[in-house]
Amino acid sequence: MEALKYLLLPPVINALLLLAGLALGARRLSGGLLVTLGLGGLLALSTPLASHALRQGLEPPALASPAQLRQAQAIVILGGGRDYASPEFGWGDAPSNASWRRLAYGAYLHRETRLPILVSGGRVHDEHSAEASLMAAALREVFEVPVRWMEGRSRSTAENARYTAEMLGGEGIGHVAVVSQAWHLPRAVAEFERAGLAVTAAPTEFASAPPPGIHAMIPRAYHLHQSTRALHEWLGRAELALRNHLLRRGD
Repeated sequence: MEALKYLLLPPVINALLLLAGLALGARRLSGGLLVTLGLGGLLALSTPLASHALRQGLEPPALASPAQLRQAQAIVILGGGRDYASPEFGWGDAPSNASWRRLAYGAYLHRETRLPILVSGGRVHDEHSAEASLMAAALREVFEVPVRWMEGRSRSTAENARYTAEMLGGEGIGHVAVVSQAWHLPRAVAEFERAGLAVTAAPTEFASAPPPGIHAMIPRAYHLHQSTRALHEWLGRAELALRNHLLRRGD
């Protein structure tokens, strides 16, 4: 399923459409439509307007204040990837930019609430160290925030939820605040609730509004990246909805 997702996402899907159109003949109606769809779609998804619309539709409301976490018993920070052989900190690999944003917000919430922190992230490609250990090092050495639990087995959001629930269940913890990017958090919350935990969403990194005027329509590689991440999340939601539908039919 994961490999199929990447075939359906830019820029691979656009390249496939272009190749199919050229194979059919760009002068033929069907071939021309495929070429136009592949190239036009790539350019459209590269605009600030499109990337903002795709991300904003995924986002839950922001926390009004850390006081909204009064029912939570722990803060769970989800891993958002790693940079390999990053030299700055002497750790080998280091958290990716997405992970740093989550760590910064989790550290802020910890200081405001004093809730204990669990970091969750494993070895997606069988790396030497779990992502959770990199996140714990960042919280300890950069933010001077302690980490009580490290969940280092998970390779997906669903596994983040399952293994975290197993770990915290033994501690008698049933309500958590989950920190992740705003575009990712609704699906993460659904997975954590499915694993048996009550969840308060703690989203960060909301989509910025597009610039005014013609600049909102100028394609840039950055916005193609943001659109692709948003489409990946929409596909993840569709997969989750299909899985839940099949489970209900099986009951």
